[in-house]
Amino acid sequence: MSDKNVETSLSPERIAYLKKVRLRKTSILLIQLLILVFFFTFWEIAANLKLIDPFVTSQPSRMVNTLINLYNSGDLFLHIGVTCLETVLGFTIGTIIGTIIAVLLWWSEFACRVFEPYLVILNSLPKVALGPIFIIWIGAGPQSIIVMALAISLVVTILEVLNAFLQTDEDKVKLVQTFGGNRLQVFTKVVFPSNIPAMINALKVNVGLSWVGVITGEFLVSKAGLGYLIVYGGQVFQLDLVMTSVIILAIAAALMYQGVLLIQKKLSDGKIIGNGNNY
Repeated sequence: MSDKNVETSLSPERIAYLKKVRLRKTSILLIQLLILVFFFTFWEIAANLKLIDPFVTSQPSRMVNTLINLYNSGDLFLHIGVTCLETVLGFTIGTIIGTIIAVLLWWSEFACRVFEPYLVILNSLPKVALGPIFIIWIGAGPQSIIVMALAISLVVTILEVLNAFLQTDEDKVKLVQTFGGNRLQVFTKVVFPSNIPAMINALKVNVGLSWVGVITGEFLVSKAGLGYLIVYGGQVFQLDLVMTSVIILAIAAALMYQGVLLIQKKLSDGKIIGNGNNY
């Protein structure tokens, strides 16, 4: 059934409400775009009028030229691809392993109590300090950068997912146990379905953390990637290259975050995200 046929079957009040919702979404998107356009326009004008030093802050037109030069040299997609691949691998591996460890800790209350203080300490420890250690252990290459991203996202995933598992509605858990449900059934019928939104939120957090880990790793040791371009641009005082790399990084991170939101939407539309009521 088409959207038009669906709307004709709705009440006038419902149609008016849907139009209001669409108008609000359009207005928000339009304002967001206007803010972005205003920001870059003001930046360009301020640089042209020498209100700011374009050598220090760069400016949009110079960044566009830098982007064109990177594209013409064939290096643009190489650096973007390297950083994105490292981020996706660190993000995916960290999320999967973190979720598995959270499940195991939820399964064993004894193990959870034993390892909880260590997880808290690891979470509070600045992961950047571990960078040189990873480089010595693993070697100066993409592997150490991926491990850096994994290390930053892993502990956060464990703590967030485990905390969500432990806060599952006790009444629902007891109801399944009353009907003879074992530990596995409690997990598959109540705990896991109830906490898919929490795991999606962990994914959202891990997007930013994975980018932090990768860029930090590329700052320390890399021969390609956006982090490498930022460090190289700073060393040779090419602020245009630095700012261009930062903008590309912001766009890539935003696209990755939108990908997580798309996964969330697909799960919601497919009724996979529930409230733990499917037992």
